[in-house]
Amino acid sequence: QVQLVESGGGLVQTGGSLRLSCAASGRTIDAYGVGWFRQAPGKGREFVALITKSSSTYYADSVKGRFTISRDNAKNTVYLQMNSLKPEDTAVYYCAAGTRGVVYSMAGYDYWGQGTQVTVSS
Repeated sequence: QVQLVESGGGLVQTGGSLRLSCAASGRTIDAYGVGWFRQAPGKGREFVALITKSSSTYYADSVKGRFTISRDNAKNTVYLQMNSLKPEDTAVYYCAAGTRGVVYSMAGYDYWGQGTQVTVSS
């Protein structure tokens, strides 16, 4: 079993940047694919980005070219670098770990963090 803790959220102006971290404990994160999801107020949780065990990356169309997912297995951490932020990026961001390969739905992940709030002001 792996425990995940997100950090790095906050308040930023439109066009700004944030880097989210997803720190794992309990097991080494290199055994898992890790996804980032987000949930805006009144909306469902949506896929943002995924990095597989082999470090292949996948992105939602809405963030492609602005967000970058990466992993540092030595630090047992996955990152989400978010640039050119927009008000519509405002949401609680969650990281999740799973072993089912390239999966864009929540059901494909077994372990979830508690989330970190990102607010982008206009």
